[in-house]
Amino acid sequence: MHENHRCATITPDVSFKCDGSVTQVTDEQQTTNPVTQITTYEFPLNERIRTLLRLEDLFAKFGFFMSQDHRLDHHTALLTLFEIIEVGSRADLKSDLLQELDRQRASLVQFRGHPGVDRHMLEDTLASIDSTATQLNQCNGRLGYHLRDNEFLMIIRSRCTIPGGVCEFDLPGYHRWQSRSAQARRTDIEAWFEPMRPLAKAIELVLKILRHSGEMNVVIAEQGNYTQQMSGKTFQLLRVDLPSDLEVVPEFSANKYMLWIRFNIPNANGISKNNPYLDAFEFKIRLCNL
Repeated sequence: MHENHRCATITPDVSFKCDGSVTQVTDEQQTTNPVTQITTYEFPLNERIRTLLRLEDLFAKFGFFMSQDHRLDHHTALLTLFEIIEVGSRADLKSDLLQELDRQRASLVQFRGHPGVDRHMLEDTLASIDSTATQLNQCNGRLGYHLRDNEFLMIIRSRCTIPGGVCEFDLPGYHRWQSRSAQARRTDIEAWFEPMRPLAKAIELVLKILRHSGEMNVVIAEQGNYTQQMSGKTFQLLRVDLPSDLEVVPEFSANKYMLWIRFNIPNANGISKNNPYLDAFEFKIRLCNL
């Protein structure tokens, strides 16, 4: 990996709220070009990164709904918490993330004293990696495992699988909990989430490093298509920057030999299929790899 790419991994002022492989507009992009807003599309190139993106998206949604005051927002926060448990229980995330943090630390340490590298930013990043790894090491079991013994939450979770299954006559205890003050409910939710926080921070940090690991290139799409030879190289994440006012939706296909992006125009119902955008246009692409 080129040295200037590594420098990019330690930029501290970038928003990394996940779009779950869909879209996001970052403050950095808006500041860089105040006239043309950019929509970033992300496409995971392996199952591990797909899982991390899903979890980052769920953590962001959970944080939003937990911060609200209405009881229905807190109900949605719990539903999101159950989704986090379901997604996170499918893999040994703790072990994978610890290995990745250790590998990234070993790689970044090599840049100490290297000309052109911001020493303070490098040391801040290394400190963040060390702190995150230490907290993650203290987590026991898989993501959300501690909640499986919480009978109150598990009853709610089981009823959520039934359409309309959480009415007050189904779960009077839950109805009573919802009638408490917003701050009391939020305190409970934060306590249930707290053991997951180190893993959420580790996911955020690993994805932050990943997103800034590749070189941004300006390319041209023609006749609604863009292709690129991969030459057997393996990447983990594809990022595509498009002008937000460009009425196209990208569709991605990739393997170790070829990357193919199709750009379609959505119809009145928002469906974008078999309707290619035929005009040539420039866009930015970044292939990322840890």
